[in-house]
Amino acid sequence: MKVISLLNLKGGVAKTFTAVNMAYELYRRGYKVLLLDNDKQGNLSKAYGRYDAESVAPITKLLSGEWQAAAELIQRTDYEGIDIVSANMSLMGATWQLTTEETGNQIERYKRLAQLDAVGAYYDFCIIDNPPDIGLNVVNALTVTDEVIVPVKIDEWALEGLDILADQIEDARQFNPALRLLGVLVTAYQNTDGEAAGREWLETEKESYSLLGVIRYSGKVAESTFLFKPIYEYSPCCGAAQDYKKFVTRYTGKAR
Repeated sequence: MKVISLLNLKGGVAKTFTAVNMAYELYRRGYKVLLLDNDKQGNLSKAYGRYDAESVAPITKLLSGEWQAAAELIQRTDYEGIDIVSANMSLMGATWQLTTEETGNQIERYKRLAQLDAVGAYYDFCIIDNPPDIGLNVVNALTVTDEVIVPVKIDEWALEGLDILADQIEDARQFNPALRLLGVLVTAYQNTDGEAAGREWLETEKESYSLLGVIRYSGKVAESTFLFKPIYEYSPCCGAAQDYKKFVTRYTGKAR
């Protein structure tokens, strides 16, 4: 099972939307995907219809260590081949509680799930949707991550923030030497002079930030989120749907 973390220290860059649609495109190619919603807002859980505001969320149990079997954490979605460990605001309390603990391992709470044969052997990919920070829940995610993909909307501040994020990932390699920054996925791209210049800059910095793909802006994106549908199911001909399809084809080497 390959573990992918979607991470950016800036919000509003389509991390969750990328998690939703990357999982869907992997599923359409026959892969089995496990999603970890590592954000207390629970938007990934909402997108797949598994958000529960009242109960202690499965990701909270995972972070606190209060579980016995994977079945307590993993929920099926409406797509045969996409499962999820859902989140809600209870994750905030668990993250805070972890910072106050003086004993026990604080950064390997997610390893226990990833190392279970029933999980690692069953799923081909695990995608972790992270919040725009480096809290202990994110550190735990990076401990089990193989590759970090950085969704980014092109503007000056976003590009400047890449250096900071790259440094954070390099620091995380102290406890996970296999961790690597795979590259940048440009989202909501509009071919203006400014964004074209930012894209050109990324292409010239390919040794530092490999450009994995470009997702064009589409008004259909917001509409699809209201209907809780992957963009390809809602509007398969729109630019964003086609671009996510191309991105995953390039990532996996497998078309559909």
